[in-house]
Amino acid sequence: LIKKGYVFHSDTDTEVLLNFIEDIQKNNNCPLEEAVRIALKRIVGAYVIVLIDNENPETLIAARKGSPLVIGIGKNEHFLASDASPIIEYTKEVVYVNDYEIAIIKPDELILKNLGNERQTPFITKLDMELAAIEKGGYDHFMLKEIFEQPQTIFDCLRGRLDADAGTITMSGIEKYADEIIAANRIVMVACGTSWHAGLVAEYIFEELCRINVEVEYASEFRYRNPVINKGDVIIAISQSGETADTLVAIENAKQKGAIILGVVNVVGSSIARASHAGAYTHAGPEIGVASTKAFTAQLAVLTMIALKIGYKKGTLNHDRYLQLLKELDAIPDKVASILQSTEAIQAIAEKYKDAPSSLFLGRGYNFPVALEGALKLKEISYIHAEGYPAAEMKHGPIALVDESLPVVFIATRDSFHEKVISNMQEIKARKGKIIAVINEGDEQSLSLADDVMVVPEADEIMAPMLSVIPMQLWAYYTGLAKGLDVDKPRNLAKSVTVE
Repeated sequence: LIKKGYVFHSDTDTEVLLNFIEDIQKNNNCPLEEAVRIALKRIVGAYVIVLIDNENPETLIAARKGSPLVIGIGKNEHFLASDASPIIEYTKEVVYVNDYEIAIIKPDELILKNLGNERQTPFITKLDMELAAIEKGGYDHFMLKEIFEQPQTIFDCLRGRLDADAGTITMSGIEKYADEIIAANRIVMVACGTSWHAGLVAEYIFEELCRINVEVEYASEFRYRNPVINKGDVIIAISQSGETADTLVAIENAKQKGAIILGVVNVVGSSIARASHAGAYTHAGPEIGVASTKAFTAQLAVLTMIALKIGYKKGTLNHDRYLQLLKELDAIPDKVASILQSTEAIQAIAEKYKDAPSSLFLGRGYNFPVALEGALKLKEISYIHAEGYPAAEMKHGPIALVDESLPVVFIATRDSFHEKVISNMQEIKARKGKIIAVINEGDEQSLSLADDVMVVPEADEIMAPMLSVIPMQLWAYYTGLAKGLDVDKPRNLAKSVTVE
């Protein structure tokens, strides 16, 4: 293009594509729509483009591959966005554009074509979210609102699926593939960020209840590693947005090798939901705050229900334990609500440690991934360096960091690992580290060792992460607030990572 006399003002691939389309249009004397179609057959990579021609300003040309595109249909008007949240204010009817489709959009008409120039019938989806769901509703920040929504969002996730009194879990998508999941030699959970942490908790749950080998993979590594995938392997893709680029490519690759793809996503009609054989929506509602909160607990609720259903059907989970765990799960929304009734103690801890340059988060068993999630939240929201470790790993190196200025956070709820965690707390205490502990009411041992505590209700260890993560979310929020930071839009981060 430079040889042809085009002048570039940036290094962006967008500018290259724009000039390429213009060159095709001039050389072929064809409409813009045709030039776009020819250009997209030649380019490599992921994109969403929306073009307007100065000579025909009433028409937009849009196309996608790999990145999300939603078109809202109004009365003599259309709206384009990467997800439905900003569109809901104007219309509840949307079309999710598929890869390799071109949309020709006029005020009163939407035409969809594939790259072969064949017209496609737009599938119109009716949005069920309300405008109130994407407004702050009296809260100072979306993140705080979404933390406080969790009793309701977990309840919504369980509603219509879990009937603790009847002893049933109804999940039609999972029921359809239950026999294949039971017969699978392994389950691979593929995710990024907070969703990866949800997968790590689910690994413990599935292996305990279903006795199936589980691996949890970063999607970005899984897609490039040439992984061994056998026909009949089950891949569970976990994503809030359902548009995470690495996760989407990973499951497409696994699908080609004969794996069964289950999606655990929040956004209805999203790319991962459409690419999966089956799965379950988390029904958490729009999550606007960049740091994921309510999506994490909803993912855990869904994954726990799947594990309970499969374990009971497989016979690796006996009837009495199954009924007990259903009741435990059913009680989680109320227990989360009880944590949120009083947050002053957590806010005071955030104020106390807001100037610490670094923090360590430690947990064991089901609570080890909660330590990772707590560290991630603090990093995202307050920009304080934080690391999560299994508590027993302290002696293998990180304990060298401990001194009287280092806050060390223990997830120390009562479970089968509690004695070991107490022992690890004593090791930190002996080295004068500052101990902050997430504990259950009446835990005198932890109380005697900790400098500060955050109290959560008692629960079965399988369900405990949905409770112990709440103080981690609040602490990160209040720390960011105390430092005067924009907690809804942390620097350098995007809500959904729709590119590599």
